[in-house]
Amino acid sequence: MIPRKTTPQPALIAGLILLVLPALCLADQPTQPATTSASATKPSTIYVIGQELASVTHSQITLNNQPLKYEATAGALTLKDDAGKPRASFFYVAYCKEDSQGVVIDPASRPLTFLFNGGPGAAAVWLHLGAVGPMGIALDDAGNPPSPPYKLAPNPQTWLDLTDLVFIDPVGTGYSRAADANKADDFYGVEKDVSSVAEFIRLYTTRNGRWLSPKFLAGESYGTTRAAALSEHLLDRTGIELNGIVFMSTVLDFQTLSFGPGNRGNGLPYALCLPSYTATAWYHHKLDFALQQDLAKSLDQAQGWALNEYTTALAAGDNLQGEARAAVVKKLAAFTGLSPDCIDRHNLRIDPGVFRKNLLIGSRKIVGRFDSRLTGDAADAAADEAEYDPGFSGFYSAYTANINDYLRRSLKFETDLTYETLVGLGSWNFDNGGHGFLDVAQSLRGAMLKNPRMKVFFASGYFDLATPYLGTDYTLSHMELPAELRANVSRSFFPAGHMMYHEKTSHEKLKADVAAFMAAAMKPK
Repeated sequence: MIPRKTTPQPALIAGLILLVLPALCLADQPTQPATTSASATKPSTIYVIGQELASVTHSQITLNNQPLKYEATAGALTLKDDAGKPRASFFYVAYCKEDSQGVVIDPASRPLTFLFNGGPGAAAVWLHLGAVGPMGIALDDAGNPPSPPYKLAPNPQTWLDLTDLVFIDPVGTGYSRAADANKADDFYGVEKDVSSVAEFIRLYTTRNGRWLSPKFLAGESYGTTRAAALSEHLLDRTGIELNGIVFMSTVLDFQTLSFGPGNRGNGLPYALCLPSYTATAWYHHKLDFALQQDLAKSLDQAQGWALNEYTTALAAGDNLQGEARAAVVKKLAAFTGLSPDCIDRHNLRIDPGVFRKNLLIGSRKIVGRFDSRLTGDAADAAADEAEYDPGFSGFYSAYTANINDYLRRSLKFETDLTYETLVGLGSWNFDNGGHGFLDVAQSLRGAMLKNPRMKVFFASGYFDLATPYLGTDYTLSHMELPAELRANVSRSFFPAGHMMYHEKTSHEKLKADVAAFMAAAMKPK
C-alpha cells in the first residue's frame, strides 16, 4: 500500500499499494484462451514457521494454441544469522518452464524474475493471481470486482513463456514470518526490508543454480520502492547484476505523495495529481465540452498548466489574491470537474481524498483511489473526504479466497497459518537517514551508473490516484541520468487504475510491453 497522506517520516496507513488492490501497443497479438491441467502428490508435512519445505507440482496451460508445461514450487526458505540461528521464514511460489517432455529447461538459458507487491504489508498475491502467474482471478473485461463464489482461470497474459517466476512474500506478509515474533520489527523498515529480500534472492539463486540466468525484478506500488533500492543493494552486496526492472504504479520519491497539514508548503503532490483528476473527471463526464472531446489533448493541457501556472500559484501561498487567485480557482475547476467553492474552501489544494468525495457529490457517490473509474455509495454524505476505496474493497476478499484455495488444493502447500494478503505494519520505518522525504530514485540512479546495461520499464494507469502517473514522470525527469542512460528508460500508460492488469486491454498491452522490454534488456550489445 501507499500511504494516503504522508509526512517527511511517513506513518503506514492500512490500505493497498498494490505495491499488493494507453499508449500504442508494442506487439499486441490475439491470445487464444488458455486451458490447464495439473498433477501432484499430497505432502505428508504441514508447514510451520521455521521449517524449510517445498511442495512441487507439475501443470500445464494452453497458451497461443501451444501447451505451456511448468513446475510450480510453493515453499519456504529460512534466513539465518551468522551463528546459524533462524531469523525469518520466507514463503514463495516459483514457476519454471518445462520442455515438451516435462523436464525443467536449463536454468542458464531461461530468464528469472523476482516479483513482489508493496504496502508495505502486501503479499505478492496481487501480481501472482492478478497479472503475471499462469493462473489468475476471473474478472470481466472492464476489470470490475467479481462476486462470490470466486474462481481462478488460466491466465492468457502470464509472463511464464517469457521468464521463470518467483513470487516473494516479504516478512509479515503471506506465510512469511520472523522466527521470533517479538523481533518482527527487525524486518519492518526500508533498509531492513531490502536487506532481507536481497538475502532471500541470493539464497534462492544459489540453491537453484540460477547465477547465470538473466535476472529481472518486478514490483508494484511500494514494491517499486523496494525494487529501486534492491537494484543497487544486490549489485553492491551480493554481486547480482540485473538485466532489468519492471515498475508498475511507481513511487520512488515520497515527496511527490506527501499531502497533509504538515506539508502545506509542499505544493508538488497537488500539481502532480492534477492530470489524474482530469482523466477521472473525463471518464465520469464531468469536464466541460471542450475538454471532454479528446482525453490525450486534455491531459497534455492539464499537465502543462499544472507544472507551470498551478505550481507557481501554489508556491505563492497567501500572496496569491484577488483576480489572480480567482483565475486559478476557475482553471482548476475546469480541469477537475469540482465546484469553484470546493476548490476555494480547500485553498487550491485538493488531495485525492477530497477529490474522490466531491467529484460526484451530487449523486452521493465516491470514486476509487486505486481505480477512479469505480464508484461506490458515500458512507457519510457530510464527510469531507472519501470514507473507503471502491477501487479496492471489492477485490480484497477475491484475492484472499483464491490464494488460500489455490495454495492448498492446487499447489498442495498445507498449513494452518493465516495467509496475510494485506496487513498493516504500523511500525514500518520510512527513515531516509535523516534527509527528509524517502527518495530511492538515487539508489536506482546509482545502480544504472554502475550497471549501464540495465534497463528499466515504468507502467502507469491514467485512473490511479494512489501513485499518479505525472509523479513518476517528474521523478524520472529529475534523476540526472546521462543521455545514454536515459535511453535505457521506457514508459507506458494504460486506460486503467493502479492494478492496470484488471482491465482486459491493458492486461494484454502490459504483457506485450513487458515482452518487448525483456527482449531488449537481454539483447547482447
